[in-house]
Amino acid sequence: MALSLATDLGTGRPMEWAMRSALLGVRLGEALGWDEAELRAAYYCALLMYIGCTSEIGLALQLFGDDPQAGLAAVDLINKSDPRQMLTWMLKYLGAGQPLTERLRAFANIGQAMTTYKLGHCEVAQRLAERLSLEPSIQTALTQLGEQWDGQGEPHKLKGEEIARPMRVALLVRDIEAHLNTHGVEAAVAVARQRSGNIHDPHIVSRFCEQAPQLCATLAQDADWDALLAIEPRPRLYSTEEFDNATLVMADFIDLIAPAFTGHSRNVAALAETSARQYGLPESDAKSLWRAALLHDLGKIAVPMGLWSKPLPLSQSEWERVRLHPYYTERILARPTQLAQLGAVAALHHEKLDGSGYHRQVRAEGLSPAARLLTAANFYQARIEPRPHREPQLPDSIAQAMRQEVRAGRLDGEAVNCVLQAAGHRTTPVRRERVAGLSEREIEVLRLLARGYTNRQMAQTLEITEKTAGNHVVHIYEKIGCSTRSAATLFAMQHHLLSEPV
Repeated sequence: MALSLATDLGTGRPMEWAMRSALLGVRLGEALGWDEAELRAAYYCALLMYIGCTSEIGLALQLFGDDPQAGLAAVDLINKSDPRQMLTWMLKYLGAGQPLTERLRAFANIGQAMTTYKLGHCEVAQRLAERLSLEPSIQTALTQLGEQWDGQGEPHKLKGEEIARPMRVALLVRDIEAHLNTHGVEAAVAVARQRSGNIHDPHIVSRFCEQAPQLCATLAQDADWDALLAIEPRPRLYSTEEFDNATLVMADFIDLIAPAFTGHSRNVAALAETSARQYGLPESDAKSLWRAALLHDLGKIAVPMGLWSKPLPLSQSEWERVRLHPYYTERILARPTQLAQLGAVAALHHEKLDGSGYHRQVRAEGLSPAARLLTAANFYQARIEPRPHREPQLPDSIAQAMRQEVRAGRLDGEAVNCVLQAAGHRTTPVRRERVAGLSEREIEVLRLLARGYTNRQMAQTLEITEKTAGNHVVHIYEKIGCSTRSAATLFAMQHHLLSEPV
């Protein structure tokens, strides 16, 4: 569902558009008398319909200019079988903002270009769905995004029953939601009827039109996070392994947005995780930082895509839009608690100790060790990669620049030292002093203590004896100079020791 919020932004739609589509898809599937398997497929087809939207961005930029999201979103508002509507759409969006010669080239190539674009979109969607462990039937359905009932769609020209039923519902729901959100139920019904038999399955359209008021009632209110989780048709998947795999999928999803970012999120994550261990953070913190680093750039999806491939320096207004991408990372990951914890760290990857970073301009006292390490890892990795406006920088040059940032009070010296070590640089060996000399186990116990755990509960959670847990508590109190749980909790908060593992 978090990934669907990213695809909403990446296709120029309001956030939670895909969530509302998934709810409406399940309601319509139930009205059609479908079983759990087909309802589940309709749910995921609607929720993740645009999971391939970061593929073929170069081609989208050629067709629609620097901000292709607007043109791609607008196409859902028109009847693609109506030549007049298609011409109006093309005149408005094809080659927008480009010289006349480029616009003419876009018009001349639109047919083949859109086929290639949709094929790339569908192939990426299928592969990402496979990695998310979705059923083969859902994977197949997601390759049919551009198909039409009359066989005039793309990329495979599938016709009628050749299109998977869940995707037929998802495609209708897509068009309904686009008009429902703008003009209401009656307009959505009129559009559905108009497109029946050419774009959409007449039987499914008929059932929707019969029950439209009930199906669309309270849709916006009901399509919240908890409601969407509750109606997910079975079987459901829950495991740490799947969670980690999903974060890798999301990292690859966003890194497709421009060739210069290929592998960026994975490389930042590896660098951050290794440096976290060298910094002395508990293993659980290193793992959480790895996950946060994988997700740190998700907000790039909300920035006009052309800015990431621009070969010239950004204008002030363009730069302001780029500076907002950490904000969108945090919003995409705002729910549930597991993701929000990761998002809170991920959104800090451009902050600096002196408050000169973005987007919040957080100062040193608000930056945990994990945030400082992520900033340093991202600083290093971004500069060792090529960008449209510059060549990749040499490792020694980057190391020198990072040390200069430390002297200027912008980057944390210990974090930089650990990142450089993780990147293979020779640095002066420094044995970092832990806060108050606390060991990794004592930090884990302190966290549980601050959360109100008894010695017995700590012992059960950490798989140690109750006596050992009590001894740890005594040693913690001695090291931090207090004798009460409240004072120990305050100490933990003050020293950023309450980052919970995810």
